[in-house]
Amino acid sequence: MFIKLPIMILKMDGFKKFILRGNVVDLAVGVIIGAAFNSVVQALVKSFFTPLIAILTGNNKLSSLYFSIHGTKVNYGDFLNTLISFLIVAFIVYFFVVLPMNKLQQLSQAGKSLDPTTKKCPYCFSEIDIRATRCSECTSELLTKKK
Repeated sequence: MFIKLPIMILKMDGFKKFILRGNVVDLAVGVIIGAAFNSVVQALVKSFFTPLIAILTGNNKLSSLYFSIHGTKVNYGDFLNTLISFLIVAFIVYFFVVLPMNKLQQLSQAGKSLDPTTKKCPYCFSEIDIRATRCSECTSELLTKKK
C-alpha cells in the first residue's frame, strides 16, 4: 500500500492539471449556466405562455390538452410546453451566442487575405504551394496561368 501512494499522488497532479485547464472550467460553467437558464425558461413558459395559450384555447391547463384516436388518449399539452421551452432556448442561443460569435469571427478575420495559399496537383491531388511549377509529390510539371 505504501508503494502505491506516490502513484496516486502523481495521478492526482495530472487530474488537477486536467481540471484546471481553461476548456474544462469553461465547459463546466457553461453547463451550470445552461441548467439555470433552462429553469428560468421553464418558469417563463409555465407562468406566461401556458396561461396565454390557455386563454386562446379556452382550456385552463395546457398540459391537460389531448385528442383521442380510436379511444386512445394522446396527451400533447406537455409536449407543447417542452416545444415552446426548446424554441425559446434555441432563439436565445442563436441570437445572443451564435450571431455575436459569428460577428466576432468576421471582425477578427477582417483584413486577412482570403486568397488561397495552396492548390491541388491535377495528377496526384496532393496539396502544394500555389506558386509551385512542379508537384513535390509526383514531380509532374504544372501549367502556370499567365496573367
